[in-house]
Amino acid sequence: MAPTSDPLALRAILSSVLGVLGVVRKRRWIYLVRQTRIHLDRVEVLGDYLELEVVLRPEQDEGEGVVIAQDLMGRLGIGEDDLVEVAYVDLLMGGR
Repeated sequence: MAPTSDPLALRAILSSVLGVLGVVRKRRWIYLVRQTRIHLDRVEVLGDYLELEVVLRPEQDEGEGVVIAQDLMGRLGIGEDDLVEVAYVDLLMGGR
């Protein structure tokens, strides 16, 4: 992450140099449950999505984060078959 005082100019530079693959328009609400951020996204065209982001402490490894996420998924009634493994832009372009 890098702060900028002129986001429109930065977007123009990045678009010029890298091109634009797609545009994702969304509204996001964020809730915090212990060390997990729950992102509720309303994505134009695609609908509503939930993302769990476990913020690991320095002494924790990825495996512990997976256990935390799986526990919260169970509590929220989210099954493995509900998971989406691609980005919103990929879904907009027809991927799953």
